[in-house]
Amino acid sequence: MADQFRFGIGEWYGKSFIHLTLAERQAFCRPARDNRLAQPLCLPRLTMDYSQRCTKKGGVCSIRKYGLLENQIVSIGGTLITTCPHRFKEGNLVFQWASEHVLKHHNPLIVREVGFLEKLPSRNNEDEEKTNGKPVGKIDMVLVHPEMERLSWCALEMQAVYFSGDSMNGDFIAIANFEESGVPFPFGKRRPDYRSSGPKRLMPQLQIKVPTLRRWGKKMVVVVDESFFQAMGPMAYENDITNCDIVWLIVGYNEEGDQATMNLRGFRFTTLDRAIEGLTAGNPVTLNEFENRIREKLGE
Repeated sequence: MADQFRFGIGEWYGKSFIHLTLAERQAFCRPARDNRLAQPLCLPRLTMDYSQRCTKKGGVCSIRKYGLLENQIVSIGGTLITTCPHRFKEGNLVFQWASEHVLKHHNPLIVREVGFLEKLPSRNNEDEEKTNGKPVGKIDMVLVHPEMERLSWCALEMQAVYFSGDSMNGDFIAIANFEESGVPFPFGKRRPDYRSSGPKRLMPQLQIKVPTLRRWGKKMVVVVDESFFQAMGPMAYENDITNCDIVWLIVGYNEEGDQATMNLRGFRFTTLDRAIEGLTAGNPVTLNEFENRIREKLGE
């Protein structure tokens, strides 16, 4: 039975941390600690038409839970938790899955960063001249059916999980100095922060974009991993895509051999209202309970 748990690196620069050699881990520490150095290629984005070097500070694609046993042996448990949205781009699979389900085509055209909101006129004429016609909000990705005369498309959003607590810098230093066999136990204390990732980041994006998409008769596909989806509150699902506003595309990772591969775990259909309930994942207390808490704090 583990007496201590911490969250540490799951995948680093696209590679499984637990399968890296000591030399490989120490080599990764150098670009992770110094952005001035050439960063390794982003492996999930190594596709036929799209590849570039890692742009995430530190290069951590995902985290996972580790346990420290009483005999100081490190146990490895828990699923991989996606911390970089580029991790979802492995082999362009999410685009294919989303397009097959929504557009009925397996190979969509991908259009990035399409202007969605334009700035309202302001009282400052000088400011208005500078921003006239410029978008102040964008839809990150639009998938387009390539073989229809009438434009057929859906929007797509990818949401990774932030973590709170200690940064990875302490881990990078500890890994650079680690000379033993086996997997080093995470140095810093941190945890997945589903509250910051869901209600604070994803929910406002959906509230801004989905009402207009709904009026246009278009769907929003939201890509999350299974840990994110399981952390959400209960939601009522629609039984058919035609009745939903949001298509949740849920992925997971299969770890066979020395690499993790992304797999489709399923789709869920919800309205925007039900999605907000799931992301909020809480019910308001009664008025009496809230006022009792006010009195307690006044007493303090």
